[in-house]
Amino acid sequence: MAVPGKLHVSLVTPERELFAGDVDQVTAPGTEGEFGVLVDHAPFMTTLAEGDVVIFNDGTTRVFQVRGGFADVNPQGMTILAEHANEYSTTDANHRTRPAESSAGVH
Repeated sequence: MAVPGKLHVSLVTPERELFAGDVDQVTAPGTEGEFGVLVDHAPFMTTLAEGDVVIFNDGTTRVFQVRGGFADVNPQGMTILAEHANEYSTTDANHRTRPAESSAGVH
């Protein structure tokens, strides 16, 4: 169950769940353009392009590189089903390094 005022987000690949938690905002690379999601967003589903999923929460930022998949936003939150995803080893959007070779489990 989501925390009031927060968006529940799950980022999943065929191998594992890379992220699950309640956050302030998510931006993602849709095939029709980048989009942002906040709590109580209108429901929609879209396909994902290659790019960055950025998760904002309480002043921190986590960035995941994704390649393909789907994003589903509904009243319960947002689920990202990515064909491939890796978390960048730094969260500084201006100084990213290549994605980490392996991501830890659910955070």
